[in-house]
Amino acid sequence: MQLTAFKQLPMGRQAILLRQGGHFLADRQQDSFSLRLYAFGDFYAEVWRVQDEERILFIHLFQHSAGLASYLEKIRLPEV
Repeated sequence: MQLTAFKQLPMGRQAILLRQGGHFLADRQQDSFSLRLYAFGDFYAEVWRVQDEERILFIHLFQHSAGLASYLEKIRLPEV
């Protein structure tokens, strides 16, 4: 799925698609937030939650690799 089509979906549907078909890359903490990074289609999605809560605050979508900088140490690529 392309970024433009994904953006048109409600956040709840976006979250379902990320869980079902997104490739989980890494997670991290920022202040009192838990963030999970997924690759999906032609973009990346960063899911923001308050730490220790299930409710999603928002999903940040981006395509530029500069958005990956804070995750680089934690990303684990599959071994071939």
